[in-house]
Amino acid sequence: MVAVLFGSCFLCICATAQYNRHIIEFKDKAGTPHTLSNPSTYLSQKAIDRRTKYAIAADSTDLPITPRYLDSIRSVANVTVLNWSKWMNQVAIQTSDAAALSRIQSFPFVKTVSSVAPRVRTGDNSDPQGKFRIETIEALTTASPARVSGTLVNYGQTFNQIHIHNGEFLHDRGFLGQGMTIAVLDGGFSSYKTNPAFDSIRLNGQVLGERDFVRNATNTDGFSGHGMNCLSAIAANRPGTMVGTAPKSNFWLFITEDVASEYLIEEHFWVVGAEHADSVGCDIISSSLGYQDFDDPSFDHPYSQRDGKTTMITKGANLAARKGMIVLNSAGNYGTLADQRRFISCPADGDSVVAVGAVNTSGSIAGFSSWGPNSAGNVKPNIVSVGQGTIIANGAGNPVSGNGTSFSNPNIAGLITCLWQAFPEYNNRKIIDAVQKSAHRYNNPDERFGYGIPDMRKAFYLLKSEKSQTQFGGTRWFRATPNPFDNQISAAFIADNSGEVKLYLKNAAGTKLDSAVFNCDSLDYKEHLFDNLGNLPGGIYFVQYKSAGKDSAINLRKGADLFTSDWIKAFPNPFDDAFYLYFKAQKDGAAHVLLYDSRGRLVSAKRNIGIQKDGIYSIEFPVAPKLNSGTYIIRFNDGTHRRSLKVVRQ
Repeated sequence: MVAVLFGSCFLCICATAQYNRHIIEFKDKAGTPHTLSNPSTYLSQKAIDRRTKYAIAADSTDLPITPRYLDSIRSVANVTVLNWSKWMNQVAIQTSDAAALSRIQSFPFVKTVSSVAPRVRTGDNSDPQGKFRIETIEALTTASPARVSGTLVNYGQTFNQIHIHNGEFLHDRGFLGQGMTIAVLDGGFSSYKTNPAFDSIRLNGQVLGERDFVRNATNTDGFSGHGMNCLSAIAANRPGTMVGTAPKSNFWLFITEDVASEYLIEEHFWVVGAEHADSVGCDIISSSLGYQDFDDPSFDHPYSQRDGKTTMITKGANLAARKGMIVLNSAGNYGTLADQRRFISCPADGDSVVAVGAVNTSGSIAGFSSWGPNSAGNVKPNIVSVGQGTIIANGAGNPVSGNGTSFSNPNIAGLITCLWQAFPEYNNRKIIDAVQKSAHRYNNPDERFGYGIPDMRKAFYLLKSEKSQTQFGGTRWFRATPNPFDNQISAAFIADNSGEVKLYLKNAAGTKLDSAVFNCDSLDYKEHLFDNLGNLPGGIYFVQYKSAGKDSAINLRKGADLFTSDWIKAFPNPFDDAFYLYFKAQKDGAAHVLLYDSRGRLVSAKRNIGIQKDGIYSIEFPVAPKLNSGTYIIRFNDGTHRRSLKVVRQ
């Protein structure tokens, strides 16, 4: 049999009685009644809202397949249309009639006809040849951990796999996935409709829909328990027994994997599932599937094809990310092999896909976890999570131990969902960038860990710092405006740590005129308005920031010219932690300002300050805490003018 080529098209394979499922690829979308300017005819409002929020324009891949093309295929005798992909502009059909395939091939709008799989098996929950044979599920031999002090969620057995990522940090702040939607693509979700582990998502209506794309059915409660195991790592909510990583999220459940066999058509089903996830407005795709070896070796993906952009499923996964979703996929379980099969599977190889490898709860790599990089040399896996000894639910809803990257993927997918919930203003790329930067090997990635074990606390603060700086509008952390002011002062800051922060408005003598108190988390952005200042006399004032770890002040001027009576002044005087020297330059050139104590010892020096005549200059002298109270002397020298001023530290 001729090997299958992956690129812009498939090489046609002659149909036989064995191969009665086929993919028809079209040349274009000519004559479609849909338009890019009106996406409401093919996308849900939630999907449109996501595109609008993140400035993602609809493109030709979003347009549905031309209806007359589908009608022409349906009109061919002995042909059943299974489903279709608008992204790939292709349709999957079933027929054993070679004449029907020849007629379809003769249509002028058909690009290729490819035979890809035999008839789907029905009523078979077994996995005789599928990828899941590599994974194991074992009974637990240890008791549930005691409730961890300080956490709001009683995780029970799942604490360790959440704690390795500091996931409880997000949960304790109320981020449990509320308002987020996750699509889980797998081979079946057997028992999820009765399983106690999923009581919460059932009772609260968190399963928004389900679809079996392999059999064109709506029920996913069957055919395999693998998807149920994976879903439990995210959605289980049995406090004291097991709690998943995003138990308050909404879910769409999709069967795209035929667990009874391994054929190329499953990649088509996966892309169709990803498209549906996009069209209904999902935020995250969690997929614990991977493809590289098939029942028919002619379909196999050698390592050279696992380059991040070549195979059908990888193209589809990259497109899903381009539509604004975060796509996470298990890296694969071939790590113990010595040949090129040990490298990551598809679509984990994707340029825009987050490939998830496996570690145990101690952070050691699992031997079965597939290696990186992809064949283009890109870092893979991207990150790792607990996939060796992962706590998942069995069919009765009880915790068991699972081994496989299938389980590391949903474990971290849920936490990334919670992180995105905390920062919905950022797009998928920004969220993943923060996750990777938070990982323990970010500065030294390798072929097993990739960037390493993400830290949700660190990722949270990376995003929060950027958000605060964006709100602040610059690189500084503290400001007070306008300067000079009249009736009000607008102060803003980024908190240096968690705890109480105070803002004071003081006059030049250090007298407190107004204040405000804030309870802050680290990196919080806060604003405060000091108002009704019109009756204050002209002069120098200060806005002071004071926390347990930082004390800083900004000087402002009100009203009349500061230098009416003299061209050089020091404020506040007396001072506490800092003072400012103000002067109006008397010439062009350079100035030197030196600070001495009462015994003539040099305390601080500001030399070679570039000045221009009539320019106004402000120099801050922060004072070290060890400096004693008493009198200090400022000496100013610009080469022509020399002045000495006394200042007193209280």
